Amino acid sequence: MIRPGYMAETRREKLRRDERRNLDIEIGFLEGLTRRDPCYDDALRLLADDYSRRGRFEDGLRVDAQLARLRPEDPLAHYNLACSYALTNQFDAAYAALNLAIDRGYRDFRWLARDPDLASFRKHPLYRKLRARVKALRIEVR
Repeated sequence: MIRPGYMAETRREKLRRDERRNLDIEIGFLEGLTRRDPCYDDALRLLADDYSRRGRFEDGLRVDAQLARLRPEDPLAHYNLACSYALTNQFDAAYAALNLAIDRGYRDFRWLARDPDLASFRKHPLYRKLRARVKALRIEVR
């Protein structure tokens, strides 16, 4: 069993001190931008990614959920939300978000099959169900 926070610690350890410092500076800047304009989707995407890279998965999830609300038809917004759910071990929600992403046109199934953010989800039984759906679309997934 993986203890809570293990993945976040592992990701943090992989970043050098100067990379962490630069990420923290960028996060602060993007937080300021998005406070002034909560609909600035480019800044929100960068902020969500930076939070995840820094191991701040709950913060990344909050921002990805905001993006999915702002851009309900954007398949990538739902895909990224699914990644955040997977990183926080919310597999039912990850499955639902991935299905929405597919419904809205997400088709990069090769990446889905190897995206490190979805590694824990791929071990869950719901992933087999998702793979079956993808196969029914007649698109190869490994």
